[in-house]
Amino acid sequence: MESSEEDDDFPSIESITSQSKIDSVYQSRTEKGIRKLCCELLDLKDAVENFCGNMRTKYLAFLRISEEVVEMKHELTEMQKHISSQGLLVQDLVTGVCSELEDWNKSCSVNDVAEENPLVCEEQDSTPSVLCNERMILLDNIDVLLAEHKVEEAMEALVAEERKTPELKGSADNLSEEAHSYRLAFLERKATVEDQLVELAEQPLVNIDERRKALSFLIKLGKGPSAHQLLLKSFGSRLQTRIDVFLPSSSLCPRIFSATLAKLVFSGISAITKESGLVFGDNPAYTNRVVQWAEWEIEYFVRLVKENAPSSETVSALHAACLCIQASLSYCSLLESQGLKLSKLLLVLLRPYIEEVLELNFRRARKAVLNLLESEENLPVSPRFVCPLSAFATSSDDALIDNGLKFMYIIDEILGQLTPLALVHFGANILNRISQLYDKYVDALNKALPGPSDDDNLTELKELLPFRAETDSQQLALLGMAYTIFDELLPDAIWNLWNPQSESKELVAGAMENASPSTPLPVEVKEWRRHLQHSFDKLRDHFCRQYVLSFIYSREGKTRLNAQIYLSESVEDQYLDSDPLPSLPFQALFAKLQQLATVAGDVLLEREKIQKILLARLTETVVMWLSEEQEFWSAFEDDSSAIQPLGLQQLILDMHFTVEIARFAGYPSRHVHQIASAIIARAIRTFSARGIDPQSTLPVDEWFVETAKLAINKLLGTSGSDTSEIDEDHIIHDDIISDTDETASSLSTVESVESFASASMGELESPMFTDPESEDIYVHTRVI
Repeated sequence: MESSEEDDDFPSIESITSQSKIDSVYQSRTEKGIRKLCCELLDLKDAVENFCGNMRTKYLAFLRISEEVVEMKHELTEMQKHISSQGLLVQDLVTGVCSELEDWNKSCSVNDVAEENPLVCEEQDSTPSVLCNERMILLDNIDVLLAEHKVEEAMEALVAEERKTPELKGSADNLSEEAHSYRLAFLERKATVEDQLVELAEQPLVNIDERRKALSFLIKLGKGPSAHQLLLKSFGSRLQTRIDVFLPSSSLCPRIFSATLAKLVFSGISAITKESGLVFGDNPAYTNRVVQWAEWEIEYFVRLVKENAPSSETVSALHAACLCIQASLSYCSLLESQGLKLSKLLLVLLRPYIEEVLELNFRRARKAVLNLLESEENLPVSPRFVCPLSAFATSSDDALIDNGLKFMYIIDEILGQLTPLALVHFGANILNRISQLYDKYVDALNKALPGPSDDDNLTELKELLPFRAETDSQQLALLGMAYTIFDELLPDAIWNLWNPQSESKELVAGAMENASPSTPLPVEVKEWRRHLQHSFDKLRDHFCRQYVLSFIYSREGKTRLNAQIYLSESVEDQYLDSDPLPSLPFQALFAKLQQLATVAGDVLLEREKIQKILLARLTETVVMWLSEEQEFWSAFEDDSSAIQPLGLQQLILDMHFTVEIARFAGYPSRHVHQIASAIIARAIRTFSARGIDPQSTLPVDEWFVETAKLAINKLLGTSGSDTSEIDEDHIIHDDIISDTDETASSLSTVESVESFASASMGELESPMFTDPESEDIYVHTRVI
């Protein structure tokens, strides 16, 4: 059956269906659908009309019943008044009859009793029945007032009677039967008044003034604790009602749910604190109860926040949590003016939840950072990050810039959810996690740099990466982007959170770099910047190490810079000329650094600080490798090798030449000075041990400096020997480029000079030492 129906609806391709048949089939179906829809609309119209008619009928019935209730209430009031008047008449009648009976009894027996016992007559002259009548009248009046719900007048009558009759408050052991029965009746009326006051105070719609008056009456009746409990119960019930009404909206506005809930809870705490102070005063017992009640409500508030919050790993959860801590602590600070200190309790209860949200959000961000190089997902980009990072864009490294922008988006997405108070109490945690994200990002960038694993057997690893920094410009762009992120973008973002009113980037950078113990800069930010600096140093050192190793070692793995250049006879040929040159590897190093400085000037435009850091570190890496290469020094120490004084002279000239390269380029480094001095000292000791006397074979000190300068001129094809002094402040200190650098801000003292490629001979000058020991080591004759 099903197959036949399908054949009718969808005829085979081989058959040809006429257009008229198609029109008739679909037209009939459309008409049926329209008729069905019209029928349903008519049925709906009838239902609506019936509903409106029923609603109108029920509304009229409701109005009629309301009028009847009002009339019934009026009739009940009239009946109560009638009953009260009839009760008074009956009471007067009973009192009159009793009075007449007593008078008649007295008149009948007074003479006989007086003759027999005059004392008995005197006792009966008293009128205990009058007191009994007054008490009965009082109780009846209280009953009437209670029946008419005149609680205030009834309470005043009870208080006046208690003050007038002390035995009502005392013990009932020594009372007569009549006094004891009166006491029980009085306490019964008093309990009724208390019940009515409690009932009035418990009504949810009662006026605030009426509730306050009822509680005051309970206090006068000696029921202060019960009255305060009623106050707490009333406010708690009202707060619970408001929360129950608000809770269904948690799914509609998850981001502001916790802040709105905090407003409800803390406004209720504030209201009950004020009301308790007005009604009960500053009694410590009542104040402690309010504090305890507030703590219970805060615990309930935190539980509701956790139960109704968005999923903890989402940005919405982080936003809601930060708004919660901001709003809650703000309200707590306002409550401190009322004597309630709840901030510590709130933080203790909220801290696990906030830390969980932070952990899951940063875990999600960490996964995103790890997938940056593999992911092709397009994330939104903030315009304020595009300009600083797009400066490093070239035709071949758009993927690098895109990943930098994605990384800053990941960070900015998290920072955008934070609030000032959340940063104050969880700032150290947040900064630590941001530094971890930067570590992961640097590790990802390390994969893009050439490394020891870059051989023909690992082409699969290269294909996994969307970009590779193969050329000098690409590698410098990668370093410049990482440096800009850690030195500019991340500090600006964090500083703006701590100082949201600060808009000047120059002021921000100056405050961050020149921060002193007296500067209002959080200590956590300083430590955080040190961590970022250390992470960038690892990336920088990886680049420098690979760059220098690629220069020192050939593709075949042979060392270009070995001891043979100082042991071979070709050294003597270099000194046939009146102006000897450094050895060929150091001439190549000079050309390599000159070429790199030219590229750096284009790629790292207007970022002279990072240019100087990279070139100084490269120069330092070369001399460090030479000082630590044991194979190089073993060749000199081997007794079978033929050493000669000119080899020592050439090595010392190469070290002077390396120092002058750094000075020539405008990035003189004390660390380079020290390592070069150590190499010279070691070389002199080694050659001295082999029987060569440096004092008699080496030229004077100035010869090495002048020869190194002339070599630079000759290699550049320039002339001239005039030099200008380089101030000591221009020297890059060794702690600036070391791994243990505390802050990069000290590099701001290095003044701007011309680039390495465009430096003129006039900028050359001999090194200036401020450390006497370094100067003694540097000058070879002083070592001996």
